Amino acid sequence: MLTERYNAEKVTRLLLPGSEWRPYPKATQRSPWQQLPQAARERRIHAGEGRLDFAWPTLPATVLLDFARNGDRARFEQLSFARRRAFVDLVLAECVEGEGRFVDAIIDGIWAICEETYWGVPAHLHPQAAGIGLPDAAEPTVDLFAAETASHLAWAHYLLGEQLDAVSPLLRARILHEQRRRLLDPCLQRDDFHWMGLGSQSHRRVNNWNPWICSNWLTTALLLEQDEALRAAHVMKAMRCLDRFIDPYPVDGGCDEGPSYWGRAGASLFDCLELLHSSTAGGIDLFDEPLIGAIGRFLHGVHIDGDYYVNFADAPAIVSPDAALVFRFGQAIADADMIAMGAWLARGEAGHGGVADSSGRALRRLFSEADLQAASGKAPQLRDVWLPDIQVMVARDSPGSAQGFFVAAKGGHNDESHNHNDIGHFTLSIDGLPVIVDAGVETYTKRTFSAQRYDIWTMQSAYHSLPTIGGVQQLPGGTHAARDVEYHADDQAAELKLDIAGAYPAGVLTCWTRLLRLDRGAALILVDEFELGDQGSGPLELNLITACGVLDAGNGRIHLVSRDLGYGVAGTAQLLWNIPGAALSIDRLDLEDKRLRSAWGEALFRLRFTVDEPPRSGRWQLRIERE
Repeated sequence: MLTERYNAEKVTRLLLPGSEWRPYPKATQRSPWQQLPQAARERRIHAGEGRLDFAWPTLPATVLLDFARNGDRARFEQLSFARRRAFVDLVLAECVEGEGRFVDAIIDGIWAICEETYWGVPAHLHPQAAGIGLPDAAEPTVDLFAAETASHLAWAHYLLGEQLDAVSPLLRARILHEQRRRLLDPCLQRDDFHWMGLGSQSHRRVNNWNPWICSNWLTTALLLEQDEALRAAHVMKAMRCLDRFIDPYPVDGGCDEGPSYWGRAGASLFDCLELLHSSTAGGIDLFDEPLIGAIGRFLHGVHIDGDYYVNFADAPAIVSPDAALVFRFGQAIADADMIAMGAWLARGEAGHGGVADSSGRALRRLFSEADLQAASGKAPQLRDVWLPDIQVMVARDSPGSAQGFFVAAKGGHNDESHNHNDIGHFTLSIDGLPVIVDAGVETYTKRTFSAQRYDIWTMQSAYHSLPTIGGVQQLPGGTHAARDVEYHADDQAAELKLDIAGAYPAGVLTCWTRLLRLDRGAALILVDEFELGDQGSGPLELNLITACGVLDAGNGRIHLVSRDLGYGVAGTAQLLWNIPGAALSIDRLDLEDKRLRSAWGEALFRLRFTVDEPPRSGRWQLRIERE
């Protein structure tokens, strides 16, 4: 899409020289910084003041080795990310205040970061010939956080150049030296980074890594590269890589990685397109493309209420989107709902909006603050959304309101990015509160993205709202997919019908046709009709995961009761079930993982409806109503 519209000659002609491109005012241009809203200025200065005595933590080799030795990612990442957050806070505080108070701390940060052997994280060392373990300083490779770090330093170089040069011209020279060695040269010279989707990796569909890294690569090249021919070459190659992300993207705009990863997939694509648009004075412009608009609108289509979003795949249930990004994306595609959502998000954000991990996004937020506060904010809360390419349905009782029932369901296949084995899975909220849920994913470890991924319980179909046949669960892979998918919605109901038998091993099921229907204002109804295959035998189980407390009233009636989840509270409902010959079991799933506990508290509960001696074919029904 990009490189067919804009070839190398056109890009070279359109690109503003580095000396003329001014994405934001430099720190020496005091008026724009002084005119920022006072509250925003105070927040940034206060954040910087908290970093004035920051002790830049060391990154010991033994901590780098954690991932290779025991699979732990967190200890190193906490140390490394703390450095980046402090650096961003200091740089922006100095830009806002402009009195030199933060410069020495910024210099310490520049030197500390430039002295690091590797700017990325140990979990991402696979591309190095040396493999996982300690980073090889002789082979810089580009991962998400090496690119993000490069962008932080590039913005400091651009915004505070005069202040740094007044101390020593070696500071900016050191930044340039490290940028070329660690990011610019590898990105221009190599085609084998998997996120590029080029060379030997061209057969693979790329994921959020592609636009996330490209946004930081473009930032760094546009701000720092002084050779205009090389600068254009970087832009052109980044566009080639972005085409590998855009071209196979589902036409419906659906992000199969979920709404949290949209923040670094579709939203990072917006970062890239905004950089290209700005650096060419509007000459490169894809914002009129229907696909780009659909990618933007995905976010408000999967919003439930408050901070709750539909959380299929590795997405958490609680998401805090970047308000300014949503607002500016909406403006770029002329989408009133997205603009209103951005303004609404800004009303609810605390501190500086949770975007301190990205210098470019933090700058956008600062210089969008006045517009965000002046705009009318509203969560769109669409009544019906159907994404036919990724086969996701969203439906609620009434548009513009969290009151009543909200259901999300999916078909698709089991080879999605950040895949869980979850074909036919659904979730339910009532009055904006979780009832039937998707647990999400635990804190990432070495096992998360390995051959042992589906040994993790949160990835398995038995811990989604799905059946298990004689102990057999769904399998991963693109051939394990929904079939005969039908969707319909009107003023009375919304329903999804699909056969999920293909998600299981061959021969286990002849068919398992699932009908999920929201009768607006009344109930959510699930009807499963099945026929076992030649290899299908043993007990049949239907699983549901709930955030609620569970009281079995007998006679096919279950009370799902509200309980404190720490972050919020669960909803209430009653579940009526008609599964001939079934026995109910209630499993308490104690949550030890910090990431899961942040959403669900100490535990979730699994309802298991088990038929020990099932017929070869049958029909099951569940009905969930208000309590």
